[in-house]
Formats: sequence, C-alpha cells, structure tokens
Amino acid sequence: MVQVITQKSAPSTPDKPIKAITKKRAPATAKKPTQPVKQEPTQAVAKEPTQAMTKKPASAITQKPSQAIAKESGRTFAIEPVRPMGQQSVSHTTQPYSRFSFKTPGGKKESIPVITQYYPNQIVYPYGKIDRHIDGRLMQAATIAQERAHAHSRSRCWHYVKDALLASGVIDSRPKTELARDAASELVSNYGFKRLPVSDPFSAPVGSVLVYGTARSVGHVELRTRDGFVSDFRSKTPSRRPLLGVYAKL
Repeated sequence: MVQVITQKSAPSTPDKPIKAITKKRAPATAKKPTQPVKQEPTQAVAKEPTQAMTKKPASAITQKPSQAIAKESGRTFAIEPVRPMGQQSVSHTTQPYSRFSFKTPGGKKESIPVITQYYPNQIVYPYGKIDRHIDGRLMQAATIAQERAHAHSRSRCWHYVKDALLASGVIDSRPKTELARDAASELVSNYGFKRLPVSDPFSAPVGSVLVYGTARSVGHVELRTRDGFVSDFRSKTPSRRPLLGVYAKL
C-alpha cells in the first residue's frame, strides 16, 4: 500500500499544477502582449521609411505614397522658384507702354520713356526778391513783359524785352543790337546798367535783366519776375544756357 500511494500521488500532484501554471499562464502574460506592442508598431515604422528612402516598395500600396512624396518635394523646391508667374505677366503688360516712339522733324525715329510715377510733393521755386536799390521802373517793365508774353517761345526774346524796357520808361530809346548775347554790353555802355554780383538766376532781384549765351550762340534775354522769368514767353524756371550776367539800373 505504501508503494502504490507514493508512486501515483507523487507524479500526479506535482505535474498537474506545474503544467497548468507554467504552460497556460506564461503565453497569456508574455507572448500575447508582446505581439501588438512590439511587432506591429515596429513593422509600420520600419517598413514605411525604408521604402521611401530606398525607393524599392514591396507592394502597390507603398509605391504611390513614395512617388507622390518624391514628385511633390521636387516641384515645390525646384520648379516653383524657376517660374515666377507673377513677374512675367507684369512685364508683358508694361512693355508696350514703357516707351513712346516718335519721329523728329528730320525724319529720325526716337523714343522716350513714359513716366508712370510722379513726385508726390509740389515743387516750389523761390520767389524773386525786391531790391529797393535798383530802379523801380524795372519791376514795371517785368510786369509789362509778363502781360505781353506767350505760353511758348517765338524766338524773339530780346525784341520783347526791348519793348518792355522802353514802355516802362527805364530807357529812352530802343536798343539797336540784334543778338541777345550782345544785350549786356549795350545796356551797360548806352543805358547806365550795371552788373550785379549774382550768379544764381533765382537770386536775381525782380526787374533785373538776365543775359545768357556763348560766343557761338545767339543767346537769350529775360526779366526776373516775382514768380519766374519772362521774355517773349513765361517760365517758372530760368534758361538752361550759360549765364553771362545779371544787370540792373540803380
């Protein structure tokens, strides 16, 4: 009886609890949690980047995203900066209106740029100052010349200045010189005019006579007014010719 009990109970009692505890509970705790946590995320993370970097996809599903990513990245970084669509459209519209073409009286074709912008502030030129030391009839001559002047030049500047000086009474006879550049010498020698120490036309006093020209040119003569210059035409700015001198009768 002792041998039967010990042989049957010894293998039955330790084997059943060991098999039930070690074999059934170990897979539930060790194998099942490791499969969703370790294997599935590693496959999703490892397979997709390697396929995109090596460009060797294993299936049709992984080919489309890798191709789309490669093409889109190439377009955004390489193609778009090369094609400035906005600049081309602006340049095409402004080219036909950027220059104005015309023919000179000699038949030569020329073109000038078209100004599309303007200076926002108004250009204000300095007013002429009144000098009490000069003859007051010169200011009257400037007023007469301004009333008779035209909007544009008629190439008779010295003729109109002669008439204004004679009408104001500052001279008693009409000057005989024909060229405007000779007006200075005749006014000084025959009518008592003196050259003023002025080199800027805007600084000339109202009524003074400004003589321009060179030895090879006809020259130009004009009177200084309160707000500009006048001869046979009115102008806000002086002549661009070289200034020979500013003259007045004291």
